[in-house]
Amino acid sequence: MSSTSPLLSLPGAVPAEGRDEGVAAHYGDLFREQRSLADGKGFVDLSHRGVVTVSGEERLSWLHLLLTQHVTDLSPGQATEALILSAHGHIEHALYLVDDGETVWAHVEPGTREALIGYLESMKFFYKAEVADRTDDFAVVHLPAGSIAEVPEGVVVRETAHGRDLFLPRADLESFGAAAGPAVGILAYEALRVESHRPRLGFETDHRTIPHELGWIGSAVHLQKGCYRGQETVARVHNLGKPPRRLVFLHLDGSEVHLPPPGTPVRLASEGAEGRQLGFVTTSARHYELGPIALALVKRNVPVDAELLAGDTAAAQETVVEP
Repeated sequence: MSSTSPLLSLPGAVPAEGRDEGVAAHYGDLFREQRSLADGKGFVDLSHRGVVTVSGEERLSWLHLLLTQHVTDLSPGQATEALILSAHGHIEHALYLVDDGETVWAHVEPGTREALIGYLESMKFFYKAEVADRTDDFAVVHLPAGSIAEVPEGVVVRETAHGRDLFLPRADLESFGAAAGPAVGILAYEALRVESHRPRLGFETDHRTIPHELGWIGSAVHLQKGCYRGQETVARVHNLGKPPRRLVFLHLDGSEVHLPPPGTPVRLASEGAEGRQLGFVTTSARHYELGPIALALVKRNVPVDAELLAGDTAAAQETVVEP
């Protein structure tokens, strides 16, 4: 697979860096691109994400044993998301799933598919299920909610309240982009993700993150099923109601020129920049209406009405996960 998307040749395309390397950060006008998405127009090139499929008559019953989500009775076309946890309940993988009646399709974070496939293959045993890496053949493209763009016949679609993810043949990426425009960069997509408080693996997670801290209980973790690795931690923390950290949404001081990068310490404003570190910024963005915003992970006991500092930047918090 090419390391860069062919859509980077579109006018104005500026390559993304870091984890999203390989697609466009933006196409010359970040706020216009955000407005397009919010209005249900345009598309986002997510072709740097991994595509993994599981086929076979026992695919759903087998995946049900491994994932945090209840998928035994997943109906064709029904979208869901699921996690794979460590034995201690820490998040290792996030999968965005849909079943087409014969095959489960999932897209995953860049750079994670090989480890995911390795784990799945190690757990197959005697089950009738076949795991495949389809990243070379299929590219993920996102259409926002309300989009009237035509989806090519035969393309698998994963539809949620936030829009539709298409598993598009990679060879058709350029022709689809020409028809579905305008192209929207990953920075605009990320700004709307932060606005809607949606966590992302590798951004809102670290080596010890558990699902409760990010609000993934319900959307990605089904509390009425068992038989998956890490279930004991999920049940214990749910019953005690005391995850060690919680996700918050931050409205950042708009007078600052620079956004606080991921990892920036979060402290109480009353204690100043030399106070105790109570958390850290996970993702920051510039929003076309809200201005500078961020997600952060803070200790559970941080007061929900406390004014915070993200580095040197004043920040007002909104609760995402209740303490």
